[in-house]
Parts: sequence; C-alpha cells; structure tokens
Amino acid sequence: MSESQIIERTPQATTIKTGGNGQKLTIPNNLPVLPIRNIVVFPGTVMPLNVGRQKSKNLLDEVMPGEKLIGVVTQKNPDVEDPQMPDLNSVGVAATILKLFKLPDGNQSIIVHGMTRFRLLELTQTDPFAIGKIEVLEDVLTPGPSLDALLASVRQQANRVIELSPNTPDEAQQVLNSITNPSGLADFLAANLQADAVEKQRMLEELDVEKRLRMIAARLATQLDVLELQNKIQSQVKENIDKSQRRYYLQEQLKAIRKELGEGDAAAAGEVEQLREKLEAAKLPANVMKEADRELSRLEAIPSASPEYGVIRTYLQILSELPWSIMTDDKLDLAEARKILDRDHFDLDKVKRRIIEYLAVRKLKPEGGGAILCFLGPPGVGKTSLGKSIAEAMGRNFVRVALGGVRDEADIRGHRRTYIGSMPGRIISELRKVGTRNPVMMLDEIDKMSSDFRGDPASAMLEVLDPAQNHTFTDHYLDVPFDLSKVLFIATANTMDTVPGPLRDRMEVIEIPGYTNADKLDIAKRYLVPRQLEANGLTTKNATFKDSALKEIIESYTREAGVRNLERSIGSVARAIAAEVVGGRTEKVPVDPSYVLKVLGPPRFEPELAQRTSVPGVATGMAYTPFGGEILFIEATRMPGKGAITLTGQIGDVMKESATAAFSLVRSRAEELGIDPELLANSDIHIHVPAGAVPKDGPSAGVAMFIALTSLLLNRPVKHDVAMTGEITLRGLVLPIGGLKEKTLAAKRAGIKQVIVPKRNEKDLIDIPQEVRDTLKFNFVSTVDEAMALALGAAKKRPSPVPKRKPARAGK
Repeated sequence: MSESQIIERTPQATTIKTGGNGQKLTIPNNLPVLPIRNIVVFPGTVMPLNVGRQKSKNLLDEVMPGEKLIGVVTQKNPDVEDPQMPDLNSVGVAATILKLFKLPDGNQSIIVHGMTRFRLLELTQTDPFAIGKIEVLEDVLTPGPSLDALLASVRQQANRVIELSPNTPDEAQQVLNSITNPSGLADFLAANLQADAVEKQRMLEELDVEKRLRMIAARLATQLDVLELQNKIQSQVKENIDKSQRRYYLQEQLKAIRKELGEGDAAAAGEVEQLREKLEAAKLPANVMKEADRELSRLEAIPSASPEYGVIRTYLQILSELPWSIMTDDKLDLAEARKILDRDHFDLDKVKRRIIEYLAVRKLKPEGGGAILCFLGPPGVGKTSLGKSIAEAMGRNFVRVALGGVRDEADIRGHRRTYIGSMPGRIISELRKVGTRNPVMMLDEIDKMSSDFRGDPASAMLEVLDPAQNHTFTDHYLDVPFDLSKVLFIATANTMDTVPGPLRDRMEVIEIPGYTNADKLDIAKRYLVPRQLEANGLTTKNATFKDSALKEIIESYTREAGVRNLERSIGSVARAIAAEVVGGRTEKVPVDPSYVLKVLGPPRFEPELAQRTSVPGVATGMAYTPFGGEILFIEATRMPGKGAITLTGQIGDVMKESATAAFSLVRSRAEELGIDPELLANSDIHIHVPAGAVPKDGPSAGVAMFIALTSLLLNRPVKHDVAMTGEITLRGLVLPIGGLKEKTLAAKRAGIKQVIVPKRNEKDLIDIPQEVRDTLKFNFVSTVDEAMALALGAAKKRPSPVPKRKPARAGK
C-alpha cells in the first residue's frame, strides 16, 4: 500500500515520494479532471472506472499518449451530465491510468491507481475536457498509544468482517495484515467499506488519520452487527433445515423397514402426512404442537385397523381445524355501529349507549379484556338480535350457543377421550364451526341451565366468563389450553334469580325492559309489517296496515312485554292477504280492525278490570315475572268459622308469609280500622290469587293483600282503576320493591289509571318511559294507612253480622 509524502512545491508542480522505495512523482498544479459518479477513489487503491461521456473520452485521448496522470473527482449530484465547479466535491485523488479497455458499445473502461489527495481550487478549462487548478494535500499523523490502540481495534474488526463475509477473497486478510502504515490502512478500509458515496467522500476529505480511523471503526461496527445477525439467522435456518431433513430421512427409513416387515400401510402414512401439514398450517402454540407431535408419533406406530387409530385421528383433525391463529379485523366505527343498532332496533337508548361505550373502549384499548355483557329482559324484546347487530357493527362472525336445558358439565367442557364417541364441549365446537378465535358468542338463555348428578354446567361457565382465566380454558377433550380472551361473550337471560351468584358476579347485566303500546305500534310499522310482507311474498302494493288495525292487534290479541306474538299475529294477517292475492284479488287490501277480526277471530283479551273489582274484597296487584310485568287480582272472602286463614292460587312461601303478615296487621288494628272484632273472631278468611296454574311468589303483593282484606271486612270496594305494589311490615310500613318499570308497563297495558307504589321507589321514576308517566298517576306511600285512603271507595251497605254458633246439647 503506497504512502505519499510532499518533497517540493513549485508554482508549476508538486513533487511527492510514493511507496517505501522512495520513488518520486511530479504532479502538475494544472491537472486534467475526470468527474465520476457514485464512487470514490482513495490513495493507494486500484479501481476500475467506466467512461461514457464524450468529454471524458476526449480527456483519455489526450493523456494516454503522455504520462497518463489525471485528477479523479466525485460529483455531488450523479444526475448532472456536464458538471461544473459547483457540481464537484472539493477534494479528489490524483491517479495514474494503468490500463484502458475499449468496449463494443463504444464506451471505455480504465483501471486507475490512486496516488495522493488534492484540493480542487478552480476549473481553468471545461472544453474539450476539464482541467483544474489543484493543491496537493498531505495527511496529518500524530503517533502515540491512542493511535496504536485504534489501529489494533480497527484491524481486529476488519478481520472479523472478512471472516463473516462469504464473498471476500481469501487473500484479503493477507493484504490487510501486510499494511503497516496508518494512513494506508485507513484508505484501504475506506475504499472497501459498505457505505454510500457521501460517507466515503467525508472520509476522503478527513486529513487527520486518527479521526479518519475512528469514522471507519464506527462504520465497521455497524457492518459487523449486521453480518453477525445475518450469520445467526442463516445458522438457525440451516439448523431447522437439517432437523427437517433428518426427520424426513428417518421417516423414509421407518417406512422402508415397515414395508419389509409387512406392516406397511401407504394410505395411513399419507393420512399422517396430511394431518402433519394441516397442523403446521394451523400455527398451533408451541405447547399444543408438542402434544400434537406426540399424538402423531403414536398414530404412526398404531396399525390403521386398531380402534385407537380412529380416536387419535379424529382428535388431531379437530385440533387442526380450530382457529388457533385466525382472527377477523375489528371495525370500530362508532357512527356506523350506532347506525346499525338504530336500523335493527327501536328505542333502547340506554342499551345502545352502553354498547357504543363498550366499542369505544375496545377502540382505545384493543388488547383489553373488556366486560362480559348479559342482556336481561322478557322474551321478544330483541336480546338475541342485539348480539347479531353488535357482531355486524364490529365486523366479527356471530355464533349462538343455546344453553336452555343444559344440565351436563360435559356440554361446556367436553368429554374426556377415554369415552367412546367423546367430543369437545359446546364452546370449542362452535369456535371450530365459526372458524375465527374472536367471534361474538351469544350464550342464549343462560338462566335456563340446571344441574344433576352429571355435574353443574354453571360452574364450568365460571372459567369461560372470567377474563382472568379464560385465556387458558382447557376443554376435557382437547386437554390443552385454548385462548378464549379474544371472544366477545354476550349472555341473555329472562331472570337472574336462577343464575348462581358467582356466575352473575362475572357479568355486567344490562336490563332490556318491555315495550309500551306506543313503542309496539312504532316497531310494528317500521320493522314487523315490512318483514312479514316480504316473508309472505307481498309488497305495499298488495296491502296496507292501518294504525287502528295494529292497535287492535296489540290491545286485543297480544298481551306481552316483547313483540314476538305481535309479529306472529301480523304474519297470520299477511298470510290471509297472500291467499286472497293468489285467489285473484288485484286491488290493495286495507287492513283495518274489521279485517283483523275476520282473520284472527274474537279478541283474546278484554278489559274486565272494572267488573273484577266492583265487589269488596278484590284488589289489583302488580307482579314482575321473567316474561315481563303482569297485573294480578287478590281476592278475599269470608265464611263462618274460628278466625282461620286459607291461601290458594299456587303461591310460594314468601307470598304466603306476606298474606299472613297482612292478616295479622288487620287483626291488630281492627278497632282502629273500624272492623268489628267479633266479626273477625267468628269468620274464616280465604285469600285466592286467580290463574291458579301459574306459580306466584314474592313479597311485593303485601299491600294488595292488606287492601283486599280491609276492603272485605269494611265492605268498601277497591277503586277499579287503581293497582298497587309494595311489601308491608307488622308495623304498617310499606317497603320498596323491584321491577317497577315492568309492573307499571303492565298496568298501563291493562287500562289502569293510577298506581300505589312505595315512597322509597320514587327514585326509580326516571327509568319509566315518559309516555307511562304522562298517562299513569303515581301515588307514593310510606304506610298502609296512606294506601287505604287512596285505594278504598265509599262504604256499601254493611252485611248482617255472622251469628254465633250455639253449643250442641249433650243428649240425655
């Protein structure tokens, strides 16, 4: 490697000494300049250059017959075809041309040997080629321990790079180790670094050798990191390939051995390979793949005629078909989600707002577990369809798991593979069908699960619905964990009374109340009528439903919290219209109340409230059932007796206790209420709650039972348009109750004008629809005395007292 040293400067030229033999070279101060692109020539290096521009060819024609000495300068912008002084870097290299090649396409190629750096001061000529005025530069070298350490470090880095570079010639290390001069080593390494022209030009312009070496050391460190990482990756790939090849060779040998032993089964071997490919394509977690490999090894060792072969094959097929890594991308456009919910469901603003909030949280924190929702409400209010709308709004698949009647824990967790015909549980089976690991899963009728000697499915659901545990849910059949944390679980229930406390604690309950008659009318006009017309092959040209007809169906043919029976009745009318159209009718059918009567027959529900409460001893109560709110009649009558009380109507223990408390309260306040104590002592009381086939329970009928008893004993009828609810105490206090919204909706449907409710339930008035608040008068009471004053009408003619029974005479 050459090293230059300036010996003499004159106005015409600069003489330098090159190499270790003291050879002198005179460089004129006006030197032909060859502009080059995307490459930097360093002193002491030999490099090929392509020459294609005409001015560059002119330069070669001029210098080749002479001393063959030129100045090589890199352009700043390689796109400039005719570079001028501002387009050239200020530092270049004086080089001698060792050889010239003329190429078939007319271009030329030269091999140059860099001699020394120079600074380009100006271009004194640009045509027919460039000539520049130059100043030869000399390196700055400060010997010392710092430079020696740096040289050793750079040399070590360079040797390591050469070792890791596969395409480096073998003699590169020999050349590197033979260079002892710091400046020569720096230029040799700079010329061979993997760096762009801009970075190499900065190294060329740096005259301080130690600084130049530090720049090279930093670049070598980066290049070394990349090479070591590439080498590591290549080693890993080679190791994996070697393992795969070794496995393949061993498998082929095993097949050949089995074939020689007469145990070969080509079909079974092909099936095993197909299963292996499917399992690898499914991208199973490492622990699951380990189990699958173990079962595959067992499958290979078992004859295909063995019963266990089919069990293992089925297990591996199910394992490969589960969506271990398949997910759909969530669409979390809140405006679009609101639009879908409004399109599919009427009203339910509170529910929709909660769903939008849930989607907003998922958008801000996609990896969060989120809440597990439970829609609670009577049948027919749209719980299941809400789940479908959520799935559509999020862009996820929807799957429904019906839990009604499930009483075996294995339905949730699956059967162990030791049993014949065992299969995974409902959760894993539905995920296998839906094909993604993040669907919206509707757990329908979660309150209808029960338990028996086979286990408690509700206890199995605890792990499924616990975000802290369900990421490692283990089905008994799979016997490996499956991550359920990406599934959005939505449960539905009609009542929470039958749901165990720990399971209820894992869900966020969102109540979906029943609809008012006005709500049902809007739902029928917007959704039900168009849907039933389409379902029965009709259009608006065939029929039109008047509001009066829909009101007639709502009030006289259906009495429910939801709209399921309403849609069924509209469907019956639509089918009758379809029959007329097929029979030849061409004009539009106007559906009015008379047409409804003709198709659906006599009304099923009539307003008999006034007749039922026109006699003393009958009070109207309000009840809450899993199917929504209802009104019920408490009937009381008396007969000669000894002061006993009889309760009928299939009422539960709590309701019986309420009746006993009401009777005790009446007896304790007989004189205060104006009731003849003798009448109480000589009468038996019978309390009956009609609809005896329907089970009834709960403490909220206490007020109604007390009013029915006082109405009977005071001979004062209860106002026919008043309904009441509330629990009572022996002190005469009225305690709060639940389900006020559903109860008042039922009262409005039945034609009630005013209701008596506990004072402590006044806070629940905000949840009741404005339409109900506008039509019902709410009376809030704290004691039974206030309830009596509001409920009882004027006294009727008092009946004759019950005569005392004479004691029987003993016979003579």
